[in-house]
Amino acid sequence: MRKLLKTAENVAQGRATILVTGESGTGKELLSRFIHAKSSRAQKNFVAVNCAALPEGLLESELFGYEKGAFTGADQRKIGKFELASGGTFLLDEVSELPLLLQTKLLRVIQEGEVERLGGAAPIQVNVRLIATTNRPLEEMVKAGTFRQDLYYRLNVIPLRVPPLRYRPKDVEYLARIFLEVFCQENERGEKQFSPRALHKLKSYEWPGNIRELQNMVERLVLTCEEEVIEAEHIPFDLPEERYHSNLEAGMTLSEAERLLIFKTLEHTAQNRTKAADILGISIRTLRNKLNEYRKEGLLESDI
Repeated sequence: MRKLLKTAENVAQGRATILVTGESGTGKELLSRFIHAKSSRAQKNFVAVNCAALPEGLLESELFGYEKGAFTGADQRKIGKFELASGGTFLLDEVSELPLLLQTKLLRVIQEGEVERLGGAAPIQVNVRLIATTNRPLEEMVKAGTFRQDLYYRLNVIPLRVPPLRYRPKDVEYLARIFLEVFCQENERGEKQFSPRALHKLKSYEWPGNIRELQNMVERLVLTCEEEVIEAEHIPFDLPEERYHSNLEAGMTLSEAERLLIFKTLEHTAQNRTKAADILGISIRTLRNKLNEYRKEGLLESDI
């Protein structure tokens, strides 16, 4: 994530089009706003349009605007979002949902720097920094003929991929604590904190909904948990035992990896500490000290 943010900050000052990819809920729009904030356009408009949220006819008028009398019901001129974003940054969210006809018009905006309102007599010059996001593989859509190849190359000048939350276990802890503080303040619930076992459970979950799901989960915990300390039992999802003790993953600290290896070895030996210590290549005393540390942190049941 540090490398991603550094790259985003480095390219923020340019005009090149940026394509942000990643699963839903990973924070693609937030990264886009970060780029805008770090650019020379930061004091200008940041305009966003979700291509999946509007039907084709309405989407075209939202993007390009229309003149009075352009169609039935057009009783006054409407300025399109591209014009509103001129001088600033324009975000096309879920660009994969853009119909082919509008893909052609978007290509002209990128190539010529101009738009035409519906019913307009002349093109209008616009100066926008375009950022597009998608959670779908555009390369496969190009092969299938549902996305223009030339537009894909125009959008993919600077590709940035936001990794899913399941690959960022340390971020889960940081984000959960931030959300906890925010939602406690918003709901006037006083200060709350997560127990070590609760954090371990949060970090062991796959988070298919990514950051958005984590945010919703923490808000629910703030509203439903009456205790000051949120325990693992308060978190309303179950983890298979081998997922709870997880597998070694990139992003873990050395101490986390060590702890997981010890847990796995104890499971393998049916909690026989002597055999576990022998397999791990450490003394029984070292293993006992490690287990005592985990127990004090709340990461181990007292009877293990």
